[in-house]
Amino acid sequence: MREIVIISGKGGTGKTSIAAAFASLMENGVLCDADVDAANLHLLLKPKVVESHAFMGGGIAEIRNEDCVACGVCLDVCKFDAISEDYHVDPIACEGCGVCVDMCPQEAIDFPTQQCGEWFHSETRFGPMIHARLGIAEENSGKLVSLVRQEGRQLAEAEGRNLLLTDGPPGVGCPVIAAVGGAAALVIVVEPTVSGLHDMQRVAQLGQHFGVPGLVAVNKFDLNVEMTEKIEAWAVEQSLGLVGRIPFDPSFVKAMVAAENIIEFAPESDAAKTVREIWKKVLASKAMNNMGIADLR
Repeated sequence: MREIVIISGKGGTGKTSIAAAFASLMENGVLCDADVDAANLHLLLKPKVVESHAFMGGGIAEIRNEDCVACGVCLDVCKFDAISEDYHVDPIACEGCGVCVDMCPQEAIDFPTQQCGEWFHSETRFGPMIHARLGIAEENSGKLVSLVRQEGRQLAEAEGRNLLLTDGPPGVGCPVIAAVGGAAALVIVVEPTVSGLHDMQRVAQLGQHFGVPGLVAVNKFDLNVEMTEKIEAWAVEQSLGLVGRIPFDPSFVKAMVAAENIIEFAPESDAAKTVREIWKKVLASKAMNNMGIADLR
């Protein structure tokens, strides 16, 4: 079982639209939405939840006032001013660092684990899907990304499916790091702008650090052909694969409004035809070739 992770150096490049289109072309696989901070793949796939589970993340300090001797140590060590003068913790201000718990001489501070969100096993018209919802302003999104991918792999193995298609988070932070390691290939979606090139370079270098091959797809390439050529030239220099150029097409937005992907909404459009060709190139890439491509189609 191999995993293809679709990522981008920034949000808004069309990553999820392409992931949804790939989902309609995939067979015998499991879908995974690892963009837990701003999950939106479900908007296009309309999943029906089969199972829901609580995600337990970090803790919030709680002072046991009956054991507290008001020594003031916790007040001194808390850098977030989350503890009041009468030794009560403001759960909004507490960042869950746990320093007060470690430093309390009376061991009068508890640190219970909190529910930070939920993760789901759902069914879609393109197959099973694992996705999640992180609570508002909650932390540990990297941990939730790892959990979602782990559950996706376990589901694929349990059902004898040989591909995990993951819509990854944007950027290069902790959630992306959690989404990249162990994947067979990264499909990097980039827009032809100066910032798009810079963001692609960062996320491509992250993939190289973890030894995961990168495949570059330029979205809306015809808005700036000169920048598209610069992006592709840099990708070639870095030994990244080039899988295609997707033209600008308002049908992508219309498809989103209709809760469909571009393959469903405008199957004969140039954009849909290009996405089909990109999918074929991804499956035919060196990163995927050593497991038998015929089994993935």
